Amino acid sequence: MNYARPPARSDLETIPRLPPWITSGRAQTLEDVSFLSGAALSHLHLVLRHDAVPKPLLRNRLALRAAEACVAFTGRPERAGELRDEIALLRPGDQPGPAGQVYQMWMRAVERPVSIRSLSRAMPHQGPERIAVWLDQSGAGQGGPVDRAALVLGAVLADAPRLEADALVLADATLAQALGWDHVIPLLAGGLMRRDMRKTDDDLRLACHEAIVTSVTEAARLAGDLAHRTARLRAVAPKLRARGSDEAVQMFLTRDAVAPSALVSLNSGRSARRFCDRLVELGVARELTGRDTFRLYGV
Repeated sequence: MNYARPPARSDLETIPRLPPWITSGRAQTLEDVSFLSGAALSHLHLVLRHDAVPKPLLRNRLALRAAEACVAFTGRPERAGELRDEIALLRPGDQPGPAGQVYQMWMRAVERPVSIRSLSRAMPHQGPERIAVWLDQSGAGQGGPVDRAALVLGAVLADAPRLEADALVLADATLAQALGWDHVIPLLAGGLMRRDMRKTDDDLRLACHEAIVTSVTEAARLAGDLAHRTARLRAVAPKLRARGSDEAVQMFLTRDAVAPSALVSLNSGRSARRFCDRLVELGVARELTGRDTFRLYGV
């Protein structure tokens, strides 16, 4: 596998920074907040177009944060570490628990280009016809992207008040389609509070606009951080001599957490563990659990 030239530092520094006036503004009206959310989304659009940003990895990590928020909405105690364990350490043929199912849904939602088919794959408990009906609530193109996402969010919650995670996936899918993005970018879940999920009409729209400003701030920061981390990994990748290392590195470039057992290209569990430890020694990966066994790694 041939790796693209690692971005030079000057290339990384061209990733645009979020203008401080977007987050420092004291907007109070719906019109003011919608202006700020639009500016934030325009900025994120530019960030996502930058070649140095590892978009699959960014979506994967944002999916974890969205799942964590959705699980918290239900009152369950699982947080990011437990969610990682449920999916990364899942054995073939096993099914994750309720919290892991939420994370799995978000991971599948961001994995493929957004469509009714891909959303049905992410939410097999919902039929494609029902998903299509909910997405149609966006008003057939009427209103701005965030307003359309809020309409879908409200429509799903009106029909099924306990399906917060499903509602947020479909709202973010609506947002992505309205903005012309190929994939779902999890944003709303990370900025909404549990009490916001019971709001309606203008109150819900206002909460969604405010959530976008908050979430885009974090997503843009994370995109820059991941761009620098993956640039370091790409720089050392050609020096890794283990057979199958190309495929292994690619997993680190696209997944939030990697279990050594998933690195089947390295042919043995011992080789995979040594490979992961080598990446940690080189400073291009981190061990994420703090455990001595059943470890997970990520950039």
